Amino acid sequence: MTASSAPESKSAAEALAVVEEPQTLFEIVRRWPPRQWLKVVVYSLLLVNFVQYVVNDITVMRHAVHDGWRWIDWTSAFATTMDESAWFVLLLLFELETYLLSDEAFTHARVRLMQAVRIVCYLFLAHTVYAFSDVTWKLYADFEQVDAPLCGLVDQELSFARNLNYTELDQENCTSLASGSTFYLFEQRQLVTDPRGFQIERELAWADLVEVLVWLIIVLLLELMVRLQDRGIAEGRVLRSARSGAFILYGVLWSIAAYWAYRGHWIFTWDEALWILGFAAIGMNLDEWRDELRTARESNSELERSDDGVQGA
Repeated sequence: MTASSAPESKSAAEALAVVEEPQTLFEIVRRWPPRQWLKVVVYSLLLVNFVQYVVNDITVMRHAVHDGWRWIDWTSAFATTMDESAWFVLLLLFELETYLLSDEAFTHARVRLMQAVRIVCYLFLAHTVYAFSDVTWKLYADFEQVDAPLCGLVDQELSFARNLNYTELDQENCTSLASGSTFYLFEQRQLVTDPRGFQIERELAWADLVEVLVWLIIVLLLELMVRLQDRGIAEGRVLRSARSGAFILYGVLWSIAAYWAYRGHWIFTWDEALWILGFAAIGMNLDEWRDELRTARESNSELERSDDGVQGA
């Protein structure tokens, strides 16, 4: 060994030691790019909102429950909770597939498990579509118009509903809640509201139904993009159409969020914005993945041209 080569060997050994030294969780997190921090913040805020939705479902259930409730009535009452749970798991699956897991991590058993979990999530979402469709349909087909003052309905143990606010009807508040002599009974005759309140109930029901359908289409487009890129496809008409379609549908969701803000439901608007940001992060993962596919394809093309040149020489 010469004198000049000794320092180089020492530096190489030190570098190897640094590479092999295990990293702590703090060190890994500290080196995260800003996008990862943004995702952590968005996902954490979504979890907080999830708790709020559970509380909201319990509140609505307390005003609508009665002895004749069936199993489907109970699950429909907690449709939003089930819906949010399924979306959380799907978001995690997309994050695993598009960013967190390496290709080597996708063993046959793990892929089968992820597929099974994904099917369960879609079953939950199918239940949400059914529940929201059922609520919307009943607001047009299963209600009763009552031509009487509100105070005349006190003995029926009803709750007055207006823009998702619920108040147990009694003699003390019946005159202050609403005037007029035309009211509507709905939700299996457990809730009552005036004509304006009934119109708002229908609008909100349509907003819920359209929102979940739009989200389902978006997630199916994401599934399509993941499967295409998993096959090494980074370009093409189908991929461009899927990206454009998702972009347009996000615009529809922003419109629904604006409607909720108009109705004063800021928590719904905030939650919608967070979910859009959460799935936009998945879109950024897909963009980065596409860039890697393009780079790999260009490298392979250059290598093939080099090999052709060597063979020609």
